[in-house]
Amino acid sequence: MRSLDPLILARMQFAFTVSFHIIFPTISIGLALFLVIVEAQWLRTGDLVYRQIYRFWLNIFAMSFAIGVVTGVVMSFQFGLTFAKFAQLAGPVIGPLIGYETLTSFFLEAGFLGIMLFGESRVGPKLHFFATCMVALGTTLSTAWIMSANSWMQTPDGVAWDQGRLVVTDWWRVVVNPSWPVRLPHMLLAAYLTAAFLVSGVSAWYLLRRRETAFARRTLSLGMGAACILIAVQVFVGDRVGTVLVKYQPAKLEAAEGWWDKQTPSPTPYLWVIVPDQAHQRNRFQMGTPYMASVWLTKSLTGTIGGLRNTPVADQPRMVLVFYSFKLMLALGMTMFTLAVISLWLRWHGRLYSARWFLRALVVMTPSGVIATLGGWYTAEIGRQPYVINGMMRTADAVSPVPAGTLFGTLIAFVCVYAVFFLAFLIFTLRLIHRGPVGLPAHALPSGSLKRDLRPEIAGVQPYLSGAE
Repeated sequence: MRSLDPLILARMQFAFTVSFHIIFPTISIGLALFLVIVEAQWLRTGDLVYRQIYRFWLNIFAMSFAIGVVTGVVMSFQFGLTFAKFAQLAGPVIGPLIGYETLTSFFLEAGFLGIMLFGESRVGPKLHFFATCMVALGTTLSTAWIMSANSWMQTPDGVAWDQGRLVVTDWWRVVVNPSWPVRLPHMLLAAYLTAAFLVSGVSAWYLLRRRETAFARRTLSLGMGAACILIAVQVFVGDRVGTVLVKYQPAKLEAAEGWWDKQTPSPTPYLWVIVPDQAHQRNRFQMGTPYMASVWLTKSLTGTIGGLRNTPVADQPRMVLVFYSFKLMLALGMTMFTLAVISLWLRWHGRLYSARWFLRALVVMTPSGVIATLGGWYTAEIGRQPYVINGMMRTADAVSPVPAGTLFGTLIAFVCVYAVFFLAFLIFTLRLIHRGPVGLPAHALPSGSLKRDLRPEIAGVQPYLSGAE
């Protein structure tokens, strides 16, 4: 273990735990709003198809929410295990923000989640809808506080050093830091798009197999209708995020675009594939689209941008990781946009539910929102390196004084435990999808073990609780 670098292991452990965690809040944030829309339609129209849609996706929401809560608790311990010096120096800022998230959102979610999951037959429909709205509001507030804390680490403001510790001089500037107003809607839109393509992909799978057609057609219509609006707004918001990066984190944007020269050629091509050489500050190979970077990034045919050589070598992020994380997110976003436009054309011609090539594409894109979110998250976090608080605290100065062997052992333990969580989520979700929405109970039935949870009678096949009751 002596050859292992504690800094690298600490970063790997934090990266793994946060990457696994972010999957489930992303799904639950998006599905929470989807459930609000579906239940509102059910109350407005009385159409039992909406009730069936609600019950089906409520089960998947509940599972993702539960795993998100468990893995979220672990994230708090990560500060002590891997980055204790960060917690010690920046605790007066980060601690209250996480505390506010617990007080304003977690308690709200916990208070109404029981009614949402188990109260349909015990309270009136309007109160149940109110509980669904409160849970969705709680997920949004949670996102707002967590994104405020993370955005403050990206663009710190409202603090000063006092005897080696950070103290708050202006809480408003801490919470509403320069990047938070654009990063929050960017993250929320990512979660909503994740849910839109998740429900659309599952619906497309049913339509390809010509089963659950009423359920699938209605859900696909909702999912792709939402995707058309969300992806259009996301394009605008994403452009605003880039504008903020130019001002506050130019090195991140330079690495994401793949250029080294202090001034790029005019006109500037947009790079899609590079083989970067960080040691010699150049690309061994690059391939791009002529003029596209000038048009996209500078809004002119001849505009130029800066490269990573404008940043001192000691302060540069690893270009290869930032570049391909960003391109993964961008490629998936462009694919989403293309499918959304195609869906409008198919809907206009009455082929939205019958074009099998389009339905197959949606099935492939089912997990695209989660993957794109991870790509964006890696871009944001790796692009901030070598700082844990941009421009104020280097990551190497924040790591805990923990032996490499301990970090390696806990990393392996996290991988094993989280693999069980992920496997359980996949088994539960895939079995639920395979069985379909017919015969699902109104809520997840209580049980005493994971083995019993996965049995057919628990996963939901009781005919006396069918959606057509």
